[in-house]
Amino acid sequence: MIGNPWLSTSTLDARFRGHDSKLIMKILFTGGGTGGHIYPLVAVIRELRRMTLKESLELFYIGPKDELSAILLRQEDVIVENIPGGKIRRYFSFENFVDIFLKIPFDFIKSFYLLSKIKPAVILSKGGTGSLPVCYCARIFKIPVLIHESDVIPGLSNRIVSQWARKIFISFPKTEFFDLNKVIVTGNPVRKELFDGDENSAKDILGLVYDKPIMLFWGASSGAEFINDFVLSVFNELLKNFEIIHVTGKKNLDSVTKESEVVINRDLEKYYHAIGFLDEEKLKAVYAVTDFAISRAGSGSIFELASAGIPSILVPLPTASANHQAKNAYDYASTGAGIVLEQTNLTHNFFLDKINYLFSHPEVLENMKTQALRFSKPLAAKAVAREIIEYLTF
Repeated sequence: MIGNPWLSTSTLDARFRGHDSKLIMKILFTGGGTGGHIYPLVAVIRELRRMTLKESLELFYIGPKDELSAILLRQEDVIVENIPGGKIRRYFSFENFVDIFLKIPFDFIKSFYLLSKIKPAVILSKGGTGSLPVCYCARIFKIPVLIHESDVIPGLSNRIVSQWARKIFISFPKTEFFDLNKVIVTGNPVRKELFDGDENSAKDILGLVYDKPIMLFWGASSGAEFINDFVLSVFNELLKNFEIIHVTGKKNLDSVTKESEVVINRDLEKYYHAIGFLDEEKLKAVYAVTDFAISRAGSGSIFELASAGIPSILVPLPTASANHQAKNAYDYASTGAGIVLEQTNLTHNFFLDKINYLFSHPEVLENMKTQALRFSKPLAAKAVAREIIEYLTF
């Protein structure tokens, strides 16, 4: 079992076999705690469940406390343990002192304790805040670490951990920095259940009129203030020809709703749908009916839109660390599946001209859809899960 003393012959029974003498694999996941880290892990976990007997797996997660992440993981029968998740900001902040002298040391202490208690056979890290202490402690215990990187430009945690990681799964073929001898191109894991929706049920779930093309505005899981403001500035014009699904982010829904009620053309109101957050049922419905999307350029959003075959305009978040969203967006757009509009170029007239051109040239939209599906990696989660199982069993 490639250098892990906890998987040696002398400890095999104690580590892997339960009272019913069936093989038990303890797998631990870690990551930053945001949707971009957690949703791919959920996709991998579901594939692990499909590939093995339920009783043969014990799954754990260690990461920063996040209510949504905890709910999602516990729904998958994952035991969740939290650490403070201290981080070092690349700018001056008094919070750095708290994190460096309190949170980060406690991250290491608690991670060391939890790993000594859980004794996982392997760890899959998604990177991000909180994953680094877990992976450092795994190195001390000689627990194999595998990492998955979502973006073209890897985050700091994954860059550090890649030095001793056994395997590195990447989403984009042009991902920078890593040792190519360790790299496996899998794509970003997506939950395959998201693409099982049908148009009839989606119409009821989302309250659609459904007599115009459906346009999705999506600022990722936490919403996007800039995109929200932009939608409100153009939606009366767009609603003449499109039905709009606008994902505002939970915290922004009330303010966006109130503002939209003031400025919306009453004759077009039925074609506008503001939604705070897309749970799995709503997301499945959205992907079943959306004809075109305007989205931030997080890897999760890109790979889900690609898997759904939805043409898109990507608006990279300009403040994203190392400008990774722009790198993601341009890499994706180079295939012809999407168009990149930098935030500074997302203006009222320019955007409307672009949309009018695209929808007056259906052959262009059809090619974008084809290229999106060609880019997608719908088996990414299965590939990562298979690599984990093969690593443990060979």
